[in-house]
Amino acid sequence: MYNKIKEENGFQYVEEGEGEVLLLLHGLFGGMSNWEGILEFTKQGYRVIIPLLPIYEIDQKLAHLEGLVEFIESFLTFKSLDRFSVFGNSLGGHLALLYTLKYQYKIKTLILTGSSGLFEDSMGGSYPKRGNFEFIKQRVGYTFYDANFATDELVNEVFETTKSIPKCMRIVAIAKSAQRNNLSKQIVDIHVPTLLVWGLNDTITPPLVAHEFDRLLPNSELQFIDKCGHAPMMEHPTIFNHYVKTFLQKHS
Repeated sequence: MYNKIKEENGFQYVEEGEGEVLLLLHGLFGGMSNWEGILEFTKQGYRVIIPLLPIYEIDQKLAHLEGLVEFIESFLTFKSLDRFSVFGNSLGGHLALLYTLKYQYKIKTLILTGSSGLFEDSMGGSYPKRGNFEFIKQRVGYTFYDANFATDELVNEVFETTKSIPKCMRIVAIAKSAQRNNLSKQIVDIHVPTLLVWGLNDTITPPLVAHEFDRLLPNSELQFIDKCGHAPMMEHPTIFNHYVKTFLQKHS
């Protein structure tokens, strides 16, 4: 994944394939590599675009959901995109919903997995302390049903990030912004076809959250994946891609 990253105009992103655009948004502790399994769609006539969200570098005054939405707007203007499907995992789903609420006419379909926006427990009721390795190891472990996905490499990567005071401050600010930003009253106005793919064992945004999204969104369908946590596209990419492929073909 990392050898495919492009850097242009202050943006870092992966772009592969040609055809209908799929825009993928990662979560708070995530990255572009979380969506590596979706690159399979480039073989099926899709153009996959994955921007790196500036969660750790954004101006402290813009370290909130609105600031990240502004970043997405700038990126899409730079890429001249005006009609596409948008995917979002965790915080990325929250951002996808906020963007869709502002620019619904640009969105062809919406795919959410483990999305925040109604409820999430990403911090377990607390916030990361700088240098607290055990806290980070525990939180990364909660992301997955299969503990093998919480590799030492992944834990160390997140831990090194939280050792930086400025980065940690941004993480906390964005997490608090997400917790304050409940979309239950707004998303009833989103009418684009929406696919919800959820892990049955998600402890960060539990299955009850998926059912609530399905109840509130007027044009949604819900699929669960067993033995799966907060990142279905990572733990079960084959099943996840099957649901997505069927959904996209239905709304092509």
